[in-house]
Amino acid sequence: MSKKSDLLIPFGLILLCFVPIFGGAMRISELTNNSTITPQNERFFTAPTVVVAHIICSLVYGLLGALQFSRGFRRKFIQWHRKAGTVLVFLGFTSALTGLWMTQTFPHVPTDGPTLYWVRIIVGVAMTLCLLWAVLAIRQKQFKHHGAWMIRAYALGMGAGTQVFTHLPWVIALGGIPTGLERDAAMAAGWLINALLAEWILWRKTSNRSIIKAQY
Repeated sequence: MSKKSDLLIPFGLILLCFVPIFGGAMRISELTNNSTITPQNERFFTAPTVVVAHIICSLVYGLLGALQFSRGFRRKFIQWHRKAGTVLVFLGFTSALTGLWMTQTFPHVPTDGPTLYWVRIIVGVAMTLCLLWAVLAIRQKQFKHHGAWMIRAYALGMGAGTQVFTHLPWVIALGGIPTGLERDAAMAAGWLINALLAEWILWRKTSNRSIIKAQY
């Protein structure tokens, strides 16, 4: 990894967090300032603690995790990397499990299609398993496997940032947020793009290591 990409990748990931940060801040403000309850936000007021925990953990997970993609930063501050990794696992588990809890307990929203529930369940379970396998790998000192599973978990956790862009075609073409199956597709596409990108990154890393070994 070049020095340029060593800086640009974390910077880009932090930028990707900006819209979810804004949206999360608005939601927390709504829950803590006795805002008017509407059919669109009523479900959040039934479990505000869980909602706030999900928002805060997801946002800190995104910001803190971005720094882990700087190889130079990791090598220079190895102790910080390890301690931050422990915090990231806790944040990731909390984000995934609260997301699953809300998916299971909150009522269906009319703007959601029939498949989004299952998409969220699959993503939440997959993120939880990735984090669990990352923990098991590091306990066995399998550092490469640990890093791979953490990358996959981070990619799934950053779905909200990518979903901003997957919604744009509908916003630009129709002037509004998609509903029904279109919304399901836009939401699923955000997670799918991130998951595929994570696999591409891991494939590139494996390919580069194979080339280096072949040269020597």
